[in-house]
Amino acid sequence: MVAVNRLTIPLVFVVGAVSQYVGASLGIGLFDRLSPEAVAWLRGAGAGIVLVVALRPWRGQWPAARLRHAALFGCITIAMNMAFYASLAHIDMGTAVAIEFLGPIAVASLGSRRLADGLSVVCALAGVACVAGVRWGGGLAGVGFALLAAACWAGYIVVGKRVADAGSGIDVLGVGLALGAAVLAVPAMSYDVVVHTSAFARPEVWLMGLGVGLLSSVIPYALDQVVLPQVGRARFALLLALLPVTATVVGAVTLGQMPTAAELAGIALVVVAITVSGRDTGSGRDDHTPSGGQNAGAPPGDDDASASARDGLPGTGG
Repeated sequence: MVAVNRLTIPLVFVVGAVSQYVGASLGIGLFDRLSPEAVAWLRGAGAGIVLVVALRPWRGQWPAARLRHAALFGCITIAMNMAFYASLAHIDMGTAVAIEFLGPIAVASLGSRRLADGLSVVCALAGVACVAGVRWGGGLAGVGFALLAAACWAGYIVVGKRVADAGSGIDVLGVGLALGAAVLAVPAMSYDVVVHTSAFARPEVWLMGLGVGLLSSVIPYALDQVVLPQVGRARFALLLALLPVTATVVGAVTLGQMPTAAELAGIALVVVAITVSGRDTGSGRDDHTPSGGQNAGAPPGDDDASASARDGLPGTGG
């Protein structure tokens, strides 16, 4: 593990977040050639290829149960990205990310009796109401897709817990994305193969898809592996609260997406919800078990659902 000064941890995290959302901006640039679902598939397939080549998971043991878990994990991850990218065709990136956070906040709060978790759900719902209230036109479909992405993120956390409990490491991400891309190739790509056939004959489309996977999944995931083992849940929740803000800033700079006052208020409420959801019940010290749990390299579990980075998973979510 690479050691990072505690003062520079937020910078490392923000670099990963910027990479993620710059990758999403690059993906939006492909929407005039391919459907958002196809772009999301290219992201997953591209990231899977890069990780499989880099990690060489075939050197390990892959019994049938582990392959099934990896395939399910990869399918949910790519489906989450497909829903997220579909939302980006209708609403701004910062707004979509804020809505998507309903998934991990809900999972973190289920079964909890803490007042803070109940307040986090209320804040998140109020935030979504703010951003949805200005989207009753063409953007309402985007809100729906973002809510679908939130549901997928929740499912990702539950499946990720199962993968982590099985003792699987980061190899599962690469293998899972590769298998998920194979399983979802037909539903994700069939429309584009028929309607946008010529796009697949252009090398730049494939290169951009690989770039989206590298920027939005591989680089953020690698940086999260530096951050996760060195911070506790409370501090990581504070870092997660930067994601909607970072997405809003990147969207404004790269895509000219200027949020309205209501959207800014909604994003702020979601940021508060993320922060409240991640607060600890103990002394408040930040030197307890890291958010990565006993298996920091593995996907997050439901005991630290509010600390599941990006589209749920370090380096895989929206």
